[in-house]
Amino acid sequence: MTKSLSAAVTLFIVALATPGAAVRFPDPAQDIRSAVGEQRAVFAGGCFWGVEGVFERLKGVSNVVSGFAGGSKASAHYEIVSTVMTGHAESVEITYDPKQITYGQLLKVFFAVAHDPTELNRQGPDEGTQYRSAIFYGTTEEKAVADAYIRQLNDAKLFRRGIVTQVTPLNGFYAAEAYHQHFLDRNPTHPYIVYNDLPKIDRLKEMFPQLVNDRYPDARRRE
Repeated sequence: MTKSLSAAVTLFIVALATPGAAVRFPDPAQDIRSAVGEQRAVFAGGCFWGVEGVFERLKGVSNVVSGFAGGSKASAHYEIVSTVMTGHAESVEITYDPKQITYGQLLKVFFAVAHDPTELNRQGPDEGTQYRSAIFYGTTEEKAVADAYIRQLNDAKLFRRGIVTQVTPLNGFYAAEAYHQHFLDRNPTHPYIVYNDLPKIDRLKEMFPQLVNDRYPDARRRE
C-alpha cells in the first residue's frame, strides 16, 4: 500500500469526487431472500483497512476479517501479495445475519460507499491488481444478484464511467496478518486512515443511516 501523506491527500480528493457518492443509490432489483442462518460475503475494493471499517459498522454484521482472495493459500501473505504476482486481491470476509441485512444491501454499500468500482486495478494512489474491485461469490445466487446489480447501476448511469468490478468464484479466503485487522479503529489518526477511510465512514452515515449500527464505536472519537 502507498502510505505517504501526499498520496493519501490525493486519494482523499478522489474519494470526495467518487461517482455516485452524493446520489441516492437504488436497492437491488434482485436479492437473496431464502438465506437461513449466518452467511458470509467476500468483497475486494482496494486497501482492506477502509473496506473493513465500513462493513464493521453495519447492523446485522457480526464480524469482518481483512484478508486475501483470488490466489493460493501459500502466497496469502501481505509481503508476497504486494509483488502483484499471486493473483490475490486485498479483500474482506463479512459475516452477517440475512434476517437483519441482505446480500443485496451489502452490495449497495459496497458500490456506493466502500470504494470506487470504476477504477481498474487500483484505488486512488494504490496501484496493482491486488487493489482491484471484485466480488467473490460462493453461490450461484450471489453471482446472479451481483451481475444483475452491476447491470442495474450501469443502466442507471450513476457513475461517470462504467463499473469494472469482477464477479468471480470464491476459491478460498485467507486472513491477513494480525496487524491489519481492525486497523481503522486501532489507528484512527494514521494519515492514510484520516484522509482516505474516515470520509467513507462519514458517507456511510450520511447515505445509509438506517443501516448503521449506532453501538459501534466512532473512530473519530478516539482521535
